Amino acid sequence: MIDKFVRNERDHKLLELANKHRAELKESATHIDQEAYIPDSIIASMKESGFTSLTIPEEFGGGGLSLYELVLVQEELGKGEGSGALSLGWHLGVLKDLSDRRPWNASSYERLCRHVVDGTLINRAQTEEETGDPTRGGMPATIATAVEGGYKITGRKTFTTLSPHLNQVIVKATCEGVPTDFLVSMSQEGVELEGTWDVLGMRGTRSDDLVLTDVFVPSNALLETYDKNRKTASLPPAWLLHIPAVYMGIAEAAREEAVQFVSSYQPNTLDVPLKDVPHIQDKFGRIGLSIIAARHFLYSVAEQWDRYPEERMNMQGQLFAAKTQAMNAALEVVDLSMRIVGARSLMKKNHLERLYRDVRAGLHNPPSDELSFQVLAMKQFHD
Repeated sequence: MIDKFVRNERDHKLLELANKHRAELKESATHIDQEAYIPDSIIASMKESGFTSLTIPEEFGGGGLSLYELVLVQEELGKGEGSGALSLGWHLGVLKDLSDRRPWNASSYERLCRHVVDGTLINRAQTEEETGDPTRGGMPATIATAVEGGYKITGRKTFTTLSPHLNQVIVKATCEGVPTDFLVSMSQEGVELEGTWDVLGMRGTRSDDLVLTDVFVPSNALLETYDKNRKTASLPPAWLLHIPAVYMGIAEAAREEAVQFVSSYQPNTLDVPLKDVPHIQDKFGRIGLSIIAARHFLYSVAEQWDRYPEERMNMQGQLFAAKTQAMNAALEVVDLSMRIVGARSLMKKNHLERLYRDVRAGLHNPPSDELSFQVLAMKQFHD
């Protein structure tokens, strides 16, 4: 079904690349879920193919991915195994955000880009127990103090996705009363990971706690300063569309599981294949409607972002709505797929059991439903 959204030869080649890594993730899906770890071999394969540098600008050796293309590859990856797809999505998404906004000085940004092309993996470290969801604007409890030659950073970050594989992190800390981003190497003295990740779904993201104790960074590690509400006068977070793209992939994987089941199973109480039973067809009809509506909306918003850059400042409501619709559609599709398959879908050996646990995590990825509704409500009063 995703093939309908391939517009040109470049899209086709990107989808082929994503399909290669989707297969690798799918083959290791059970292992990733059980061990809460993405195999090093898969990460190495993604680096070697250039997948991890897709959102680096072409001028620095990357793929120069558009938002539409990011959504396309992430949905395909999500069909294979959700946590691996989401993990790489954070890396790619952060780099897409930096590519769109260019908030750093040119030399710092180019240096990071070159490192990523050479294999560096990166993510943001923002969330804290004290502040909760970082999109709500809490001041970081992590503190950066100016010292001779740079800064010392102390604090604890939660939900540091892809933590075992990261080389660098963008740490948000309060510096002189203002939220500020610093680039920190995972190999620096005072940087530790605490293995706190013990969760129901999306286990392979390994979003452990990042603990920083008097970590020294040089002055040029200061990357970006925000106002006290942790906002800049820049673009809305379009890069977060990598999240609903992954959950649409999970929904598609669940649909395929249900199709395979009804195509191969016929109880002796029926004289027609299961796929021909009216209430089963009704459920598949509802699945189709949910996927079609959410996918068209998601890709339409991404394409509008790419095509009309002058409109980007006004697109927050659409971006948030696309995530909310896709996320809730994915929940419905997985639920209906499990209703079709029945109690077998609850068994550990059934892929739907893992897909159900993984898809639930999307409710807690930003932006939350209530924040999306608030943004959409306020927009109606200002239009």
